[in-house]
Amino acid sequence: MHRLLALAPLLCLMPGLAAAGPVLERIRSSGTLTIAHRESSQPFSYLDADKRPVGYALDLCERLADAVRRKLALKSLNLQYTLVTPADRIATIAEGRADLECGSTTNNAERRQQVAFTVPHYITGTRYLVRAESDIADLAGFANRKLVSTKGTTPLKAVTAANSDRLLKIAIAEVPDHAKGIEMVEKREADGFAMDDVLLYGLAAGRPDPAAFKVVGKFLTIEPLAIMLSKDDAEFKKVVDDEMKRLILSREAHALYERWFMKPIPPRNVAINLPMSYFLKDFWKYPTDHVPF
Repeated sequence: MHRLLALAPLLCLMPGLAAAGPVLERIRSSGTLTIAHRESSQPFSYLDADKRPVGYALDLCERLADAVRRKLALKSLNLQYTLVTPADRIATIAEGRADLECGSTTNNAERRQQVAFTVPHYITGTRYLVRAESDIADLAGFANRKLVSTKGTTPLKAVTAANSDRLLKIAIAEVPDHAKGIEMVEKREADGFAMDDVLLYGLAAGRPDPAAFKVVGKFLTIEPLAIMLSKDDAEFKKVVDDEMKRLILSREAHALYERWFMKPIPPRNVAINLPMSYFLKDFWKYPTDHVPF
């Protein structure tokens, strides 16, 4: 008994033998890591023509999953995918129904009360998608017109607050997903769609006639997008954070950015052509999960 007590501190220092947190233990025991993905968040996380989840964030998450596999010394790790929406994505992670949410979710103080985030993989902001012939150039241009945004998103909250503060009398409506938002603009059921500008460019590129749309306005918000994970497993978060930093500093993440933002992507094989912004370049010089928002 005394010999076991004496060995206890040494056992705790040996990798893989210390008690794992709830997420790592769940992954270790099941041999499965569950990735939450989106349906229409091009180019981050969406379904291709064969209904398979693809995208920039998915590619990053697959590399994070392999780092978890190595940490747990597993010969193989099964990846399971589950579809989430803006409305249920936070609960899906907080309740342990998925281990990583790989999409286009903003890391902000309100959400950090329920979940954690790793290093941002993109920095964007709220702008507006309108039809190419529209005379709207900024938020004020939507006065007495209809503007839609996706339920459960920070852009919806931002435009609603700005509309109230500035007395613009915009008719704001929420839609269930991004695909519905651009569809309403396309069908002239709405005058514009407010969302992260990178998503607007991605959505437009995926339509039959991308030239039928344009993105207008100054940034209403600044949005650091990051992969979401549980706040209840510090060891799991460290594995994810360390691998994200390695991917960035080794420039593997830069290559993935080039793949999804500068080259043709499915399903229409059209390139978004969005070079990396100076916001992200500067942030990635010293990658951290801490954001000033």
